[in-house]
Amino acid sequence: FITERKPQAMFIQTEETPNPDVLKFLPGQKVVPGKTIDIRSRDEAEPSPLAQKLFDIKGVKSIFLGDDFISVTRDASKDWFVLKPQILSTILDFYMMGMPVWDEAKVKEGQSQESKNAVSEDDSEIVKQIKELLETRVRPAVAQDGGDIVFHNFDDGIVFLEMRGACAGCPSSTATLKAGIENMLTYYIPEVKQVEAVQY
Repeated sequence: FITERKPQAMFIQTEETPNPDVLKFLPGQKVVPGKTIDIRSRDEAEPSPLAQKLFDIKGVKSIFLGDDFISVTRDASKDWFVLKPQILSTILDFYMMGMPVWDEAKVKEGQSQESKNAVSEDDSEIVKQIKELLETRVRPAVAQDGGDIVFHNFDDGIVFLEMRGACAGCPSSTATLKAGIENMLTYYIPEVKQVEAVQY
């Protein structure tokens, strides 16, 4: 005989971010454990059934999946008052179906978003130190704001970083980059002279 499983009650928290065009949704469980995925168009959403459903909502511009959160960027002409309930019900319905948020098998060649922040054998000592500081000090803080920072390269004293999720296009991101990250990296690593944002 079949016992009927009652769907678990789910409560999704919503948090504002420093970027007025981005809201952070916390479903109370893992989204993409241990990684971050930046989805900027419907084409890029193919491996994520959740992202596809969110892009069906008029006014959703991009989606950022974190370890335990989903950041949604709106079209600036749309009002959160209208968008937020639609996004909440879409996320709720999706989790009730029990489907995976991200299907690695559907990732197209060249689309993989494996972190450039991971330390590799080929990295110089300075790059290893930069990545270590980003991993332990910077990324946890920006994840709180619904975003991520990705290391691009280190060249001639300049660290090039890419802002993702709520951090991309955020009015305060330049201040975060310059005052926060640049000060910290130059303090701990004398070889670092400045930090620049890379536009993706």
